[in-house]
Amino acid sequence: MKLQVPFVQLPLQFDAQALAAEISTFGHEAWREHPQKVPGSYALALISVNGDPGDDAVDGVMKPTPHLERCPYLMQVLGRIAGVWGRTRLMKLVGRAEVIPHADVNYYWRERMRVHVPIITRPSVRFRCGEAEVNMAPGECWIFDTWRTHKVINAADDERVHLVADTVGSDQVAELVRHGRAPGHGAFAGWQAEQVAPVSGHDPVLRYEAVNVPDVMTPWELRGHVDFLLGEVRPHPQLASAQQAAGRFLNIWHALWAQYGTDRRGWPAYRQALDAFEDQMERQAVALQLVNGAMFMNTLRGMILRPALADWKLADRKLAGGSPGCGPLPAP
Repeated sequence: MKLQVPFVQLPLQFDAQALAAEISTFGHEAWREHPQKVPGSYALALISVNGDPGDDAVDGVMKPTPHLERCPYLMQVLGRIAGVWGRTRLMKLVGRAEVIPHADVNYYWRERMRVHVPIITRPSVRFRCGEAEVNMAPGECWIFDTWRTHKVINAADDERVHLVADTVGSDQVAELVRHGRAPGHGAFAGWQAEQVAPVSGHDPVLRYEAVNVPDVMTPWELRGHVDFLLGEVRPHPQLASAQQAAGRFLNIWHALWAQYGTDRRGWPAYRQALDAFEDQMERQAVALQLVNGAMFMNTLRGMILRPALADWKLADRKLAGGSPGCGPLPAP
């Protein structure tokens, strides 16, 4: 999710020692390599598709894994933040490891924020986002602008472990953001974070995503993504022709929606429109680059062309028999 500032610290302070004690019960076998094989990075799934700890997909019905169900304080942390939760994991970065610079440009990240709660960390662990840099201290609660280029450097010899929870938000989350503080932006004299201690016997009712990728993207959602993406393009002679091609494609899609909606009888026509638009943009927009450094065409595919129509899910399931994702999603 693009934010107005690189980092926002939410006004919550959790008990990092209690969280560390809770996750210490997980053995080495519970941790899996990062899905994109980031050296020194490991993940332990807490919320995943159908509650499967081995499923790294970001589309599908999200449920708690057995790992989360044995961690009452982790559940209380998520309950206090009160988001509608998507994929959520513990993320481990071993000593002297780094997460390379990247920006999260796929569909999943367009309107989802990533919440970080450091559990095990050191002052020498640095999180960089754009030109800003912070150290997220144990038990704090942060969100950051995933659209900007970001990286993590663990300069300590010890491992770093964060709770990393993905959410589209909620009214409660929006209230926390409104009362958050952005380092380097404004005065925050007297700002305090609410102390959230573990409560014995408290089992919060968490909310999980059931719908996260459309079968057929509505013309209104599609137009919002296209307008956003074109607005992030650096000035270039190809931009005007790309805008014209996008306008024509949006008109075609809207007409198909009026005729078919999500009816699968219309899927071949939707697919034809998508493929024709992609072919045209490959000729007219291949040199475009975004302000965050990502290439326009790669982002167009991950944010719009692939998730706009769910026929790829059917093809993937026939080939793999599993639950497909929306492409690579690096995660610090």
